[in-house]
Amino acid sequence: MGGIVLSILVWQEGGESVGALLAIGAISMAGLAWWLGRRARQQKPTLLDPDLFHSKVFRLGITGQMLQQIALGGVMIALPIYLQMVLEYNAMEAGLSLAPLSLTMFGIAILAGRRAGGRRPSAIIRLGFLLFTLGVLVLLPIVPRADSGWWPLVPLMIAGAGLGLLVSQLNNYTLAPITEERVSEAAGVNSAAGSFGLSFGLAFAGAILLATLSVSFTDMAQASTVLAPDEQQRVAAALEEDAQVLSNTQLEEQLAGQPEEVQDEIVRINTDARPLALQVALLVPLLAGLAGLFNAFRMLRLPDPEPSGSVEGMALG
Repeated sequence: MGGIVLSILVWQEGGESVGALLAIGAISMAGLAWWLGRRARQQKPTLLDPDLFHSKVFRLGITGQMLQQIALGGVMIALPIYLQMVLEYNAMEAGLSLAPLSLTMFGIAILAGRRAGGRRPSAIIRLGFLLFTLGVLVLLPIVPRADSGWWPLVPLMIAGAGLGLLVSQLNNYTLAPITEERVSEAAGVNSAAGSFGLSFGLAFAGAILLATLSVSFTDMAQASTVLAPDEQQRVAAALEEDAQVLSNTQLEEQLAGQPEEVQDEIVRINTDARPLALQVALLVPLLAGLAGLFNAFRMLRLPDPEPSGSVEGMALG
């Protein structure tokens, strides 16, 4: 898992051997699965019981857990960058702007956990992914128009409500079919899937955001009618290297001494590229939400397992 996430981070930073790191991660995971299966067939002690994965409910549950965390990670990396770099919020202001997502998720998780009643967990999980996906869809057209942290309030609350429903149901759904003697192993696998999903979502959405910025900077600089040809290449390279981590105010300070029309053009390129990059980055949680919705429909085809008292209240690490 670390190899896969590390390969994305190295790609994001323009490093080398990305394919090798990705291959190492994938081969290592396949090797672990083969080794566990071999040990089990030889009736030797295993780190994890491969029979856990024979339960379709468990497989669908950990898949949903991973997709939920990819979706959450994608939102939690893209929006703070946008708020701090584009709207020039400090860390406190950015955190307050994201509070509707966290608070709604927390509140809905408590309510849904207590008042699920006779509703099928898989149906609640489906509704959770549906609401999260709807929230991100509503957020996409708002991004280029937003001039304050109030604009994303409603879509963040919708997405937070969806995440709250998922938090209230996914853990118990995943662990319910597991026998008491195997529940600790199953909880470890479930936690690992969630941690991997969060790391992957953070890394991948961030990498997509910066890659889109890089391409947009280059294309807009080269298409500029204000910048001279030699300036276009220099500006594109400079923006790729520095502007992705600078607000417009900081960029203007670095451009002091340049002709006014050049300063205005570079700031315009910087301003136009960032909303597009955020929209592309938000496709990561959007696709994770859609994949989770498809996974939830597969859950609905199975009879829901009875919740096990041994897993009630267990939380993800």
